[in-house]
Amino acid sequence: MATTDRQATTLALAHALSAAERGLAVIPLSRTKLPALRSPHRDDPAPSPCHGECGRLGHGVYDASSDPARIRELFAAAPRATGYGIACGLPPHHLIGIDLDVKTGTDSSAALRELALRHLFTIPPTVVVVTPSGGRHLWLSGPPDVVVPNSAGRLAPGIDIRGAGGYLVGPGSRTGQGVYAAAPGTAHLAPAPCPRSLLRLLLPPPRAHHPTPPATGGHGQGLVQFVLAAHEGQRNTRLFWAACRAYEDGIGPVLVNALVEAARGTGLSESEARATIASAARMTGHRP
Repeated sequence: MATTDRQATTLALAHALSAAERGLAVIPLSRTKLPALRSPHRDDPAPSPCHGECGRLGHGVYDASSDPARIRELFAAAPRATGYGIACGLPPHHLIGIDLDVKTGTDSSAALRELALRHLFTIPPTVVVVTPSGGRHLWLSGPPDVVVPNSAGRLAPGIDIRGAGGYLVGPGSRTGQGVYAAAPGTAHLAPAPCPRSLLRLLLPPPRAHHPTPPATGGHGQGLVQFVLAAHEGQRNTRLFWAACRAYEDGIGPVLVNALVEAARGTGLSESEARATIASAARMTGHRP
């Protein structure tokens, strides 16, 4: 490997460790902005979904960590990494990324300003990362009990959202297009809280109510299993998502106790679980 590549890897590791000091979970990235570690299941004839349960590295954003020793291990296994990704949706910041892309015929910044005027919100001072193409990433902090999904162009043309299960390219990363850098005067800021009216726009629209019998509802059992499969760091977000779906489908009230028991099985207390479910009820327009 060329000396310049080794220097880029060393610099990327330094930036990643600095981000981890701020509580951000990171993974190494290649010059293509993709995770630098290959999946350990790439040669499996029929790979089953794995988010790191196998104990090996190479599960993309699910490898993300803010532990310095773990980060060094990740970069040691990815000697060609030239950047790092910052996982969204994880505590303590529950990061939401607003990606203002630069595309022909699209003014994503103007689209965001129009949305702000229409829905009466302002973007507070926060971290802004400038991309090599001239786009911008705005970092916002979300509530701990709300799951913001990834989306591309749903909010407006040229505006992509990085939420739970997604990641942002960290400032200081070097890619094939150039270097990502914090905008002047923003590097020292913490991610600002996402305005509530903007947060509502980032959540999926409520689905039509299709009540299912509580005793035989397969969908209800699927939501319970979804909560039971949560790992540490995912418990509240999975519970909130499942509870939102349950209320949207008209089975929220009858599924509360089952969701609470499932959450307790993952390590949450009953009071934490009921508070998260109540928040989901309010978010979907129901009375807890």
